[in-house]
Amino acid sequence: MPHAPTVARRYPIGAELLAPGRTHFRVWAPNAKTMEVAVQPDGNRDAAPAVVELAAEGNGYFSGEAAAGAGALYRFRIDGGVQLYPDPASRSQPLDPHNQSAVVDPAAFRWTDKKWKGRPMRGQVMYELHVGTFTPEGTWAAAVRELPALAELGVTVIEMMPVNEFAGQHNWGYDGVDFFAPAHVYGTPDDLRAFIDAAHAAGVAVILDVVYNHFGPDGNYLRAFAEHYFSKKHPCEWGEALNFDDVENGPVREFFLTNARYWIEEFHFDGFRFDATQSIFDSSEEFILAAIVRECRAAAKGRELIMIAENEPQATKLVYPRERGGDGLDGLWNDDFHHSAIIALTGRSESYYRDYRGTPQEYISSAKYGYLYQGQWYGFHKGKRRGMSAFGVPPWAFVAFLENHDQVANTGDGKRLRFQTSPAKYRAMTALLLLGPWTPMLFQGQEFGASADFLYFNDMGHDLYDPIRKGRAEGLKIFPSFASAETQSLLADPFAATTFTRCKLDFTEREKNAAIYQLHRDLLKLRREDATFAAQRPGGVDGAVLGTNAFVLRFFGEQPGGDDDRLLVVNFGSLLELAPAPEPLLAPPLGRRWETVWTSELPLYGGYGPVPVEADGEWRLPAEATVALRPVPDGEVVASEAPGA
Repeated sequence: MPHAPTVARRYPIGAELLAPGRTHFRVWAPNAKTMEVAVQPDGNRDAAPAVVELAAEGNGYFSGEAAAGAGALYRFRIDGGVQLYPDPASRSQPLDPHNQSAVVDPAAFRWTDKKWKGRPMRGQVMYELHVGTFTPEGTWAAAVRELPALAELGVTVIEMMPVNEFAGQHNWGYDGVDFFAPAHVYGTPDDLRAFIDAAHAAGVAVILDVVYNHFGPDGNYLRAFAEHYFSKKHPCEWGEALNFDDVENGPVREFFLTNARYWIEEFHFDGFRFDATQSIFDSSEEFILAAIVRECRAAAKGRELIMIAENEPQATKLVYPRERGGDGLDGLWNDDFHHSAIIALTGRSESYYRDYRGTPQEYISSAKYGYLYQGQWYGFHKGKRRGMSAFGVPPWAFVAFLENHDQVANTGDGKRLRFQTSPAKYRAMTALLLLGPWTPMLFQGQEFGASADFLYFNDMGHDLYDPIRKGRAEGLKIFPSFASAETQSLLADPFAATTFTRCKLDFTEREKNAAIYQLHRDLLKLRREDATFAAQRPGGVDGAVLGTNAFVLRFFGEQPGGDDDRLLVVNFGSLLELAPAPEPLLAPPLGRRWETVWTSELPLYGGYGPVPVEADGEWRLPAEATVALRPVPDGEVVASEAPGA
């Protein structure tokens, strides 16, 4: 059970202002005999600190007050030692994770989003971004200016890659160490608040990518306070597993429950994307993520939250409701859709792509059932089964994408997908992504065909350079095309400043690549304004294979077979002529014919121009194209007679 603080506090750990110039400190260090806080109250890091002894509560916690206001700097001294340590629950690290923590006054920021109600999972369009490369400046303040364009495009949810404090000047964020401190390289905590406030004003929700499976290695001082943060019961590929179910797990669980509530309450985040949940190990009666979801929904006080998991084994239990024994999350990243798309677009059938064929049936199954692997044997897992049943999981729970930070970087040279396939095929696949029944997600700059690479970059301590370089190179060897010495020699150095700067977006490409930008704008407008495409009805889509590389998805309206049905005809191959076409999903409603609503072959997008898909008794599916159709009055009444009339 959580330990009760000895004074009225908002959270059980960290530094909290009680009154102007007075701060209460509380820290967990169960093996310590004494604990002192060394405070520089005027924020001068070179000034001699005032040292205040904290009282032992008898439960592993130490707490006490000191003269310190907002901006005061402080560190802890354990058992009278020489070294001073930053706060494990620091709200701000103004210099880096190795130096002083700072007292923050969260009430100083004036929010304007009191009417913001959040967004539900259903009906959203997501956009993943990395703050440091999203703009040339790489700050929250600079990112604010791009919010109107994202909102106008049709983005409704920003998924922000991890932002907690890390070592060095650039990092993906998955090596964070101070889980309560927004990374100082992106701006101040209030800059982050201002970004979220501005997003809400634009109608855009912001969810945070959180890493609750490990801490980064550089700047991680947790073990000095308590070795119990970590568990030896479970293996973790990125470092030591976190202790959610071992000895002294109570304060560790409290740390993470508090952290999640903090982001929701003090920063008004609209939910989380939980990184690599397969490496969050917990055999407790209540899984830690279920506990976090429960606490956060209570903390949101009726505001809608979006909780999404990345889970490589595809454990749909995460999104089952609690009454069905699930964990109550809202969504799951769908790697299956991505991997199948890569095969269709590039033919690259290696490593974890090898269990996919990129065939029409895979897209039909994705539209109808979400995951493709729901318990079948899976070659990349050395013949083990992958996934669990997703029947009954609604379509919006599956987040589909063609690019994300991992998958772009895992091309080795960080090239965007549009450079790896034909323009026409890329347009056709983009249409499938943005009109499909799932929740679509774009990766920063994808909407305007960004030419900037997205590579793996890092800037941790020099003693970690070689191990990280080696680890990254070895990790890419799962792709045979990256295994040769020649290819390995071409990999970008994660620690080079140029590797980082190569990834920064150039927003002038919105004009330079106007055709791609318009493609995304029009597709998201169609998705938003067409009630049938927007509905994401459970069981509301069926499909049929029309050829080796072609298929149709039929989206059923309120009355299946009525005027609000829609067709999405997709052909990733050459021109396909169907005569006859004995497929009932192609049949229009009674007294209607199919009319093209939208096609990826418009000259506006770089195509050859639209052609009738159904004419003169046959279907003609243009090469490497997607076409959306709706029923309109035919003018020719089809007689309907009862049998025997």
